[in-house]
Amino acid sequence: YKDLGFANVDHHRAIRTGFPEVIFGQGKTPEQIRDIFKELTGRGRNIMATRASAEDFQVVKEGVPEAEYYETARIIAVREKEGGTEKAGSDAPRPASLGNDAPRPASLGSVCVISAGTADIPVAEEAAVTAELLGNDVSRVYDVGVAGIHRLFDKLHIIREANVVITVAGMEGALASVIGGLVDVPVIAVPTSIGYGANLGGLSALLSMLNSCANGVSVVNIDNGFGAAYMAAVINKGRR
Repeated sequence: YKDLGFANVDHHRAIRTGFPEVIFGQGKTPEQIRDIFKELTGRGRNIMATRASAEDFQVVKEGVPEAEYYETARIIAVREKEGGTEKAGSDAPRPASLGNDAPRPASLGSVCVISAGTADIPVAEEAAVTAELLGNDVSRVYDVGVAGIHRLFDKLHIIREANVVITVAGMEGALASVIGGLVDVPVIAVPTSIGYGANLGGLSALLSMLNSCANGVSVVNIDNGFGAAYMAAVINKGRR
């Protein structure tokens, strides 16, 4: 690792886990994020910072010109390793694989990211962009919540092609249980903080997902699209 004074940058992470360290931007200054990026880049791996603002990106871009910003996902990324295939309907650049120096296939596997509502898309995009940067093929199915469940059924042929499904929902979080009863692959549920007062900032959706009667559903923390995507990548990595 490299001691920058304010951070110990973990260069050994990719050797231990297969994926390099990811920068959590929230709570860091733009200059701190920039300096960590500068330390991590140039090693042939994709680097990313989550929960990053446009202001953070402007400072990072000055020090790392090749940096890209995904505004909806709030992710800054530097792509240094190519691989993967973009799915139709995605507005993100071609995904790339991320990991140690061992040879890897073009894609770890496929992930389908589903959002219940349009308001859930920022968390869904954090998951989708992260999954792409981690080397997965990603399809997106957005705004197919239970209030209009026929929209979901119309997209089942896309959803059932995936190795892992990430379901992002606020309000009561019911979509995760519905998906869990329709597919034969792991479902990773992401509760969001979207909803009126009794949603309790995502707590009601979290509890609904934890209490799902559908088998094969696991749950990450509220608004944690990154954590869901990382778990999906680990699942796909084990299936190579």
